Amino acid sequence: MFDPELMDYANREPRLPEPVDEGNADLGIDLEQRLDLYERQQVLRQFEKRAYDMFLQNLVKGTSHLSLGMEAVSAGFGAAMRQDDYTFATYRGHAHTLSRGVPLGPVMAELLGRENGLLKGKGGSMHLTSVEHGMMGSYAIIGAHLTMANGAAWSSQIRGTDQVTVCFFGDGTTNIGAFHEALNFAVIWDLPVVFVCENNLYMEYTPIDLITAVPNPAADRASAYGLPRIIVDGNDADAVYMTALDVIAKARSGGGPSLVEAVTYREQGHSRADPGKYRPKDEVAAWKARDPIPMYHQRLLQLGATEGDLAAIQQDVARRVDEATEFAKAGRHPGEEHLMSDVWADGGSAWRN
Repeated sequence: MFDPELMDYANREPRLPEPVDEGNADLGIDLEQRLDLYERQQVLRQFEKRAYDMFLQNLVKGTSHLSLGMEAVSAGFGAAMRQDDYTFATYRGHAHTLSRGVPLGPVMAELLGRENGLLKGKGGSMHLTSVEHGMMGSYAIIGAHLTMANGAAWSSQIRGTDQVTVCFFGDGTTNIGAFHEALNFAVIWDLPVVFVCENNLYMEYTPIDLITAVPNPAADRASAYGLPRIIVDGNDADAVYMTALDVIAKARSGGGPSLVEAVTYREQGHSRADPGKYRPKDEVAAWKARDPIPMYHQRLLQLGATEGDLAAIQQDVARRVDEATEFAKAGRHPGEEHLMSDVWADGGSAWRN
């Protein structure tokens, strides 16, 4: 069995974060919006920390893929999207699901495989979906959902609804054929879709720069499809939010697709089965010092928020996470009556006729 602990990249040149752009204080984002972005990041951080704790208690079955350290990307885009827009995500989709307004309780219950979960406990951590909230699914097949996102965007275009589809994926997806096919199709058809590469520098256990011909796996390939090169600091919620507003407005007005590369870092391993020991220690330390939430906390204080304001948000989120946890634990495991529901076919030939 493959053991990621045997991989040793400790001697490679670490990729360190860029300096903080303090110019973001003058972006024209009002304090109320920034407090909303802070709350969103707190929700994602506290929810996933609780999910991790429950995994260690063997309450979350299977594995799970967390976005700890990457919250600014989903928070920024979630705040910029319209309620009827569409989101497509990968198996690392907890944050994107919550960013679309899906209640914490059903999401937590789904991770626990309970009947009161978002999908009645049948989807689990890797397949979160809520069509009601525009969350069109989390997909475990790398790159497959980019072409599906094109389908949703095409639907909006045909119906004339000006809805925008935002599709999130990891850096490793840029070396998958579906990435290139989806970009080409989206440009040719002028689809209202935004592709967002969450470049956390590692495709599972392998540094993306070791197996990719260009330094920025998404942005450096944009020109091949006639798209502008867009790179954003994925640890800065303000920068992500402003970029999201621009590319979403472009898509909504008929300007076609965009490709955004958000450079960020996951503070833990690829999944709960991965201790992440293959990463250089100074790289991990440097990125943790650029943790998006403490950095944003300090920015808000500089812009006029008080410690009391921010503490109240943290405490309210903690209360909501506690309530979601109790809700999830109270749910029963799915019974036999759910075995044959929500399946495509019964195995017979009738469905083909």
